[in-house]
Amino acid sequence: MATFIDSIDERTKLAGTNHLEVLLFSLGTNDDTGRNELFGINVFKVREVLNVPEITGAPEMPDGIEGFVSLRGDMVPIINLQKFCKLKSHETPKILMITEYNTHVQGFLVTSVDTIQRLSWQQVKEPPPLISKRLGGLVTAVAELQDKRLVMIMDVEKVLADTGDFYDETAFEGIEKIENGKKYKVLYADDSNVARKQITQTLDKLGVGHVGVVNGALAWKMLDKLATQCEQENRNITTEIQVVLTDVEMPEMDGYVLTQKIKADPRLAHLPVIMHSSLTAVANQAMGRGVGSDAYVSKFQPRELAATIRGFIESTH
Repeated sequence: MATFIDSIDERTKLAGTNHLEVLLFSLGTNDDTGRNELFGINVFKVREVLNVPEITGAPEMPDGIEGFVSLRGDMVPIINLQKFCKLKSHETPKILMITEYNTHVQGFLVTSVDTIQRLSWQQVKEPPPLISKRLGGLVTAVAELQDKRLVMIMDVEKVLADTGDFYDETAFEGIEKIENGKKYKVLYADDSNVARKQITQTLDKLGVGHVGVVNGALAWKMLDKLATQCEQENRNITTEIQVVLTDVEMPEMDGYVLTQKIKADPRLAHLPVIMHSSLTAVANQAMGRGVGSDAYVSKFQPRELAATIRGFIESTH
């Protein structure tokens, strides 16, 4: 199974092509509906795929946490996605996906894994409200495969925020307001509800204005419109937006392509672009620099994010 995750050098070439590769997996047949729904996770976040080893239980674990496994000397928390999604199934999870988000390593118990599929972000759309409601906001995007199957991209950031200590109010302590912060505005793009909440709370702590969109395509549309308007009025784009903050993985247009488009446009090239992602491996940060980002900040690090935004605002104004 470990052969699922290989050829990382090949996958890094996807940066700037508006493509991603997802590992497809199942949580088993739903006993209530009879459906066996297909989910997907970005391959870059999967370190390895194993048969389920012995899991050590622990008292007072949050819902969905099955326990821990010892993996090469490290104790890795194990999240049972069936339980977390409140999916009733007679099928027992047999596969463990070891993942890395924001430098944290955890395992996800799933019933089975399928194949790796390469998708264009243009194929990946916002989920219909019915799916979002039925799965409690756990699906951040959907895509139709060539064989007509529907794959749902899970909002793993929400899973981790609800089961761990990724989202703690104390993380915002010490963030001080920027002087005359309301004069400034940050445009941010992120498709995760949890991430958008963290971003807005960070920006509110800084006291700066902000406007948010749910993908790179909407961010580009807004920037292009503002740049045209500013050009007609003989103004600089920085009279409207001072910093752009972008997630990497987003439906329709990812953060790599958005950054490329900004840096290739003379009207926008001087705008600071901060990539804000749960993809924290060195290779991902290098890809961000390769497409022209000015900084790369891990998600769920509000103080670091605030300091980075403050640095760009105070250095240019």
